[in-house]
Amino acid sequence: MTQIITDISQLDPNGTYTYADYLNWKFSEMVELIKGKMMRMSAPNLHHQRISRRITSVLDRYFENKACEYFVAPFDVRLKDSKKTAKANKDILTTIQPDLCIICDSKKLHEKAA
Repeated sequence: MTQIITDISQLDPNGTYTYADYLNWKFSEMVELIKGKMMRMSAPNLHHQRISRRITSVLDRYFENKACEYFVAPFDVRLKDSKKTAKANKDILTTIQPDLCIICDSKKLHEKAA
């Protein structure tokens, strides 16, 4: 059974982690995984949030009645290594939370992530 991590200090900052590990992290810090390495994220500033809100309102109108959907952060996007076959969460080493994400293939959507 995988251990639930409740404090970021329980992790080795130089360790290599997978999306399966990431799902067991229950701490408040925002992090992404880049090729298995944990990267801390900072909260966006006021200017960033205003721009994001404006872009979101344009996208909302544009994607109305279209097949593609857009999502805003926080929303996990799992990126598979094109050189490997990712069959399970333990095989995914990169998980990011982009500000905005457009998904046109609904088969790539999962309850918790894309």
